[in-house]
Amino acid sequence: MATMPAPRRTDAAWSLVLPLKPLAVAKSRLATATGPLRPELALAFALDTVAAALRCAEVAQVIVVTDDPVAGAELALLGALVVPDRPAAGLNAALTHGATVARESYRAGAVAAMSADLPALRPPELGRVLCAAAAHPRAFLADTQREGTTLLAAGPAHRLAPGFGGASRLRHGASGAHELTLDDVPSLRRDVDTPDDLRAALDLGTGPRTTALAALVAL
Repeated sequence: MATMPAPRRTDAAWSLVLPLKPLAVAKSRLATATGPLRPELALAFALDTVAAALRCAEVAQVIVVTDDPVAGAELALLGALVVPDRPAAGLNAALTHGATVARESYRAGAVAAMSADLPALRPPELGRVLCAAAAHPRAFLADTQREGTTLLAAGPAHRLAPGFGGASRLRHGASGAHELTLDDVPSLRRDVDTPDDLRAALDLGTGPRTTALAALVAL
């Protein structure tokens, strides 16, 4: 099942693909600190991330790959296109599927895969990264720790070829993707997997849903 997307911005270059695990198993490393609020926080991260991405002038549409019906319904209300994880073969297969849907069904050219756990995301920072990525066939942005990846971009004539998970910075670099070295995009580097990550994101300034729920958690 796929929801109908918001009208595509024809003056924007990029289609974003975001993966989201079922909320019951998402963000497991936050379980001890957040208790029963963990699934709600995982959803809040995704909602704040998608809301910010949709406000970015360079983004034509946001495609979320998920099998979670609750998350899918709420993200669709924001204006995201939600598609099921038909491969059901892990993160990178889901991203490849989302990119294929973007290009085959929605005539996307440039496609970028982005983490769904960037609750402090600022639209202008995302715009700067996408503009920088447009100068390369494939490009990526490392996370704050410079180990993982928060965004991988591919131009219109190029495969996305995602290699997320673990030390994906090295993996994406070895695949030929250009590493973007912008220094002024902290909100796009700050993904959230641990309580320390969440505290850092809150210091940057998270979206309203994350901020409200985090206030109920003893960090």
